[in-house]
Amino acid sequence: MDGEVTLPAPGQVAILGAVQTRYEAGKPHQTYNELVHEVVDQLLTETGVALKEIQSIVSASQDFFDGRTISGMAINEVAGGYLNSESKVAGDGIQALIYGAARILAGAYDLTLVVAHCKESEGQFHQITSTMFDPYVERPLGLDEHIAAALQARRFLGVSGAAEADLAAVSRKNHRHAMKNPLARRSGDFSIEEILASAEIVSPLRDLLAGPITDGACAILLGSPERARASRRPVSWIAGMGSSTDAYWTGRDLAASAALAQAAERAFAAAGIRKPLDDLRVVELSARYAHEELLYLDALGLGNGAAAKARLATGDFDLGGKLPVNPSGGALTGNPTCVAGLARVAEIHLQLTAAAGQHQVKDARTGLAHGASGICGQSQTVVVLRGDAPQRT
Repeated sequence: MDGEVTLPAPGQVAILGAVQTRYEAGKPHQTYNELVHEVVDQLLTETGVALKEIQSIVSASQDFFDGRTISGMAINEVAGGYLNSESKVAGDGIQALIYGAARILAGAYDLTLVVAHCKESEGQFHQITSTMFDPYVERPLGLDEHIAAALQARRFLGVSGAAEADLAAVSRKNHRHAMKNPLARRSGDFSIEEILASAEIVSPLRDLLAGPITDGACAILLGSPERARASRRPVSWIAGMGSSTDAYWTGRDLAASAALAQAAERAFAAAGIRKPLDDLRVVELSARYAHEELLYLDALGLGNGAAAKARLATGDFDLGGKLPVNPSGGALTGNPTCVAGLARVAEIHLQLTAAAGQHQVKDARTGLAHGASGICGQSQTVVVLRGDAPQRT
């Protein structure tokens, strides 16, 4: 595994604001630059920062979904990238956040705009995700992201002892949380029976056990301590970051995530977190499939010595529980490729600034945002955030 990222000390990079679109099944009324303009314009309005003040831009997008090469070029004019320092990450938006934070830590800029966008509705999911696989042996077999995730889910169920009903319990929790989030793509008070009776995608995955095709965008403004002190709105702080990339999916045990454990170890060390279960108050996981949430919680050591499914059953991960997980509904309820991880950071920022509305977690002081990309979560990133002060609702 590789990709070590460590942040020296808390409080050096602030999140000045975070804005997301409403996530929808399709946004045919908006072009890509109109989609990004929506979040950038709102973000600048909320933070009181003019576009001309921003000279550092990091975007995240996927050429295959955009249907063009160098997909970041389509949104440069609305993100302020013209004749400025602009770079694109062809991966999850949380990796763009790390890139942007590094620019501020280096002292090169005091403001960095990070933006991620994707319109999955305009691409062919099977054909696009099949390009992740070996073109000579695996791709001709018809593999895609859903099939690989189904193989991982079956392996996880066999090793962990979890049942399909446990996966349905994850889905039920997240979709109920999403009912309090007006931006969520899909929500509802589904019963375990309804979830397990939803249309099969690839066994054991079903429609309500996998994130739906979604369009949307997210933008976050990062700032130096000086810009944070001048902010007219509450800010949150990046306290620690960690990233790690695992072996290719055929060279590792899919029922575990050593990369996530390593990424979390680095982020916790940088943030001074010694007891995650005690120090964290809210977690947002980029788990597009229900089994991933349980797998990732176990990899993070948040099962408290037991399997995450046991804590799920007691309600510990519910909104109002000991450690709410995905109070926004999470990626399972709808976030597109490239956007999901950045959306997790945005949601934690909202929690720490008491701006999460109906899905606000009480006393949210410290939170964990997570992003994953690649086949069966090959690349894993963890960001720990802190608020300026305890927040109560």
